[in-house]
Amino acid sequence: MSRWLSLIFIACLTGTLGLAGSSQVPETSTPMIGEEPAITRHMSQADIEAGNVSLDELIAHGRDLFMASFNSLDGAGRPEQTGKGAPRQRREIPDNFNRISGPDANACMACHNLPAVGGGGDNVANVFLLADTFPFVNFDGDPVGNGPNNTLKTIGNERNTPGMFGSGFIELLAREMTADMHAIRSSALAEARISGRPVTAALVTKGVRFGSLVVSPDGSIDTSAVEGVNDDLIIRPFHQKGAAVSLREFTNNAAIHHHGMLSVEQAGEGEDPDADGHVNELTVGDITALAVFQATLPAPVQVEPATQIEREAAALGRRLFHQVGCAMCHVPELPLASLEFEEPGPFNPDNDLQPEDVSSILSFDLSPFIKNLKKDEQGRYLIPVFTDLKRHDMGELLNTDALVQDGIPKHVWLTRKLWGFASEPPFLHHGRATLISEAILAHGGEAQSQRDAFADLTGDQQAALLEFLLTLQIEPD
Repeated sequence: MSRWLSLIFIACLTGTLGLAGSSQVPETSTPMIGEEPAITRHMSQADIEAGNVSLDELIAHGRDLFMASFNSLDGAGRPEQTGKGAPRQRREIPDNFNRISGPDANACMACHNLPAVGGGGDNVANVFLLADTFPFVNFDGDPVGNGPNNTLKTIGNERNTPGMFGSGFIELLAREMTADMHAIRSSALAEARISGRPVTAALVTKGVRFGSLVVSPDGSIDTSAVEGVNDDLIIRPFHQKGAAVSLREFTNNAAIHHHGMLSVEQAGEGEDPDADGHVNELTVGDITALAVFQATLPAPVQVEPATQIEREAAALGRRLFHQVGCAMCHVPELPLASLEFEEPGPFNPDNDLQPEDVSSILSFDLSPFIKNLKKDEQGRYLIPVFTDLKRHDMGELLNTDALVQDGIPKHVWLTRKLWGFASEPPFLHHGRATLISEAILAHGGEAQSQRDAFADLTGDQQAALLEFLLTLQIEPD
């Protein structure tokens, strides 16, 4: 019996399955007649911190929230608020839903469903990032609602749904890399003060170089040579641009943008900024459960081809993957010192729960959620992510955004995590590539030489390299 089937069986026996079972709110003595909210119970953060909620209960509640089709009784929709929190003219049915500026989906799993709940999404589920800054987009010529002279291509940045499998390991890697670079910066500051001379420090963590910084004795820092990360040296491993620090930030932002579900962290306890008549639509505990569910989505695997000839081709393809230089950015394995996931994380931004906000930090081991785990000579866990968690210039063909996201140049993208990606077509940030080969040939900028090296391979060699990439899958189970 699979872990999930076991969990469901236990939950059915104990009454913890479903949205009606993961909260600390007691059941009413009589059943509800007629329509109900999708969330009939909410999770209490106080109970989580007190240790009254098991990890399996948290995961089950988070999964149910992820699968829930939020409705008006939950507080879905934001009639008087944009996705960025600005006020707008009140919008009621039929203007309560907007495919471009949002709310644009009823459930998390509506987009995150390939090849299973928590995965990527088809092009039909593409969203328009930053269009939620506008009051209501319908291209009716209203310069207030749509912005002056905007079109479908300029109103927002089209995005294909990213898969979330293995996300707990990704966040842990980002935390450790951030901590490494902060330690390098602190050491350089101390050395500059003691020596009285400027100190240049190379920013290298887990074998990935993020440029360098220069620290002066007076404490000033020159970050002009920092590469692939913000000047604050915080790795942001989520979004195709690398714009979200944590699963918690990702979830809080997505809830209001896509569903109009305001979390207490974003809206405030008992507050109703979107004027829909509902407060506390997602509790702090609910967001914790959603973050934990995503953090424990199993890590992708490498699936061995069925036949000997395919296996030989995949083995050749792995060698070619390194030979043409793909592994320079799509680093096959990154070392991780600890598999202990803590929630909330240490680098969450304002309006997201932070460690100092809780009486105790939730901590759990991610080792049950990854298979065939290896260690290096230093005892670190080797996580097969195929990324460097660094942003790169990807050239003009991928310079498709109309709007700048979080100050990140439009031609710059976070290195795609290739583990599991073969199970989540289409490809590229906007889903325009239906084949992996099309995605490779769209590379440019810093990856131009690798792109050209792939193009120069023989047809059989290209096929072998693609056969290797096709082994990077998410298990159907």
